[in-house]
Amino acid sequence: MAKKKQKLLKITQVRSKIGQKPKARRTIEALGLKRLHHTVIHKDTPQIRGMINRVQHMVVVEEIEE
Repeated sequence: MAKKKQKLLKITQVRSKIGQKPKARRTIEALGLKRLHHTVIHKDTPQIRGMINRVQHMVVVEEIEE
């Protein structure tokens, strides 16, 4: 049986946490982003999509195939 390719999300922080609301700051930290132009890769799950939705004004998201 062939394995199903899992989608991954490449998330890059493009705006600073300075001046943002505390929930947005904590969400950026929970995603694993540490500084401007830092990139992390996460599996495409509803939880990660929800986190991205909260900070969509601060990040750029690209879908990649595994």
